Amino acid sequence: MKRCPECRRDYYDDTLLYCLDDGNALLEGPGMPLADLATLVMPRREGASAEPGRSVFDQRLPNNKENANAVAVLPFANLSGAEDSEYLAEGLAEELINVLSKIKGIRVVARTSAFAFKGQQVGVAEIGRILRARSILDGSVRMAGDRVRVAVQLINVEDGYNLWSETYDRKMNDIFAIQDEIAESVVGELRERLLHAGMGTMAREEVADEVARAIRGRATDPEAHRLMLIGRHLLDRSNENDTTKAVEYLRQSVQIDPKNAFCWVLLGRAYFEASNFGWRSLDIDYQNAEEALRRAIALEPDLPEGLARLGRIRWYRDGDYQNAQEYLSRALAMMPENAAVLISASSMLKDLGQFEKAIEYCRRATDLDPVGILAWQATAYASFLAGDLSEAEIAARRTLELAPQRVFGHALLGLILHKQGRNEDALAEAVSEPDDFWRSWSLAIIHHEVGRHAESDAEFAKLIDLGDDSAFQIAEVYAVRGEIDEAFASLEQAVVRKDPGKVGIKVSPFLRPLHDDPRWFPLLDKIGFPRMLDESDDSPEDRPM
Repeated sequence: MKRCPECRRDYYDDTLLYCLDDGNALLEGPGMPLADLATLVMPRREGASAEPGRSVFDQRLPNNKENANAVAVLPFANLSGAEDSEYLAEGLAEELINVLSKIKGIRVVARTSAFAFKGQQVGVAEIGRILRARSILDGSVRMAGDRVRVAVQLINVEDGYNLWSETYDRKMNDIFAIQDEIAESVVGELRERLLHAGMGTMAREEVADEVARAIRGRATDPEAHRLMLIGRHLLDRSNENDTTKAVEYLRQSVQIDPKNAFCWVLLGRAYFEASNFGWRSLDIDYQNAEEALRRAIALEPDLPEGLARLGRIRWYRDGDYQNAQEYLSRALAMMPENAAVLISASSMLKDLGQFEKAIEYCRRATDLDPVGILAWQATAYASFLAGDLSEAEIAARRTLELAPQRVFGHALLGLILHKQGRNEDALAEAVSEPDDFWRSWSLAIIHHEVGRHAESDAEFAKLIDLGDDSAFQIAEVYAVRGEIDEAFASLEQAVVRKDPGKVGIKVSPFLRPLHDDPRWFPLLDKIGFPRMLDESDDSPEDRPM
């Protein structure tokens, strides 16, 4: 297959050299199926309120109309010729992203989006357009024995002009010093050239102090750092097998370097995601996740990633609205331009029925991470619950374009299409869901609502067999079937078992048959919903599907 770099049309005839539509030379493909992503970032609806109802978060998101301070850090090229040097090339870029994202005044494209261009034949101007970045930081690494040479350049997207470049020759045991030097230089150049801020002696000292604060909590041992990078790479694949492997690498990393707070956060994230998806190969009660995150916060109390994850655990497991809000608000105040923090905050807002604010945060996350799977799936689900099926479909299809085997992706798209009345397409998507549990869940609902009761019964029986720890989803199917008492009994089990799904009770469209039952509001109280939000004009009960 080949692909046009301009119009992105795919050609299966490998004898063609030029695009039949615009004449551009074809690239081996599908080299970059994400290049039109910028056109799919969903626009704000006309007349949408910036501050709907009562928001649990006071922070205002920065205006994103001007991206003069936006930078994308691409994965560095490995010029050593050895695959075992790849971790260093990627690791340098990754550390720079982590550091720069914590510097005020600089907007950094998320790692997953920047790294999507690895090995792709895409020009600087095109990368800048897709990622909405004003400048690109690129580099290369060459290792020889115990020596390493790192070349770095900062490129202006608009004209391709090299704003700044530097080469560093050091010993391998100085690798962390190299990272710090590059970070300080990049911050200084960005401020001076893009933000027009002077860089005298005092300003450079301030930059050094900011970088020093930003690197707190990172690995200090090169081997621990390497193991952490491998674990993060596997974790980003979001499936049970790779997540299990990721946990092993991350455990090894913290055994070598137990003061690596950020690795503890990644380990907490791995357990957290395993708990959400009910993967039995790992502990599914959030206990391991909380322990790892508490280790991270004990080492670095103001680590936004750790605070955001702890906030979600407080909400998902305990229904602790006050503490969850406190953790998430602190994380947002420190890193309002971090996609993972925004997704965490949007998740809780979505559960509370504050859809406008939740979707605003999701959009910010997709701005920062245009090819981030989590950002797009969060957008799809929040839009679906809000009843905006058009935007939900766009985001769901984008999720599956990025990760065709993403757990829950096909099941969600099937339900979106079903709510649009496209039932045959909906069933085809639901059948394509790779996860047995989510496939049976979606099929049980769709089959029942289209009148295929025998098929629904068969899928529901499978769901019950698979769902010992998923009482909430079982309750949703009971409610759709009109079995109200059974639905309430299952929801009570979800509360007792601390099923994370229970916090979705207010906004689930499948539980609406329960809303007029006298048991409804006492159950909301038991889960932990603040009653004032039930009385808000933004309550999901008032929103048509």
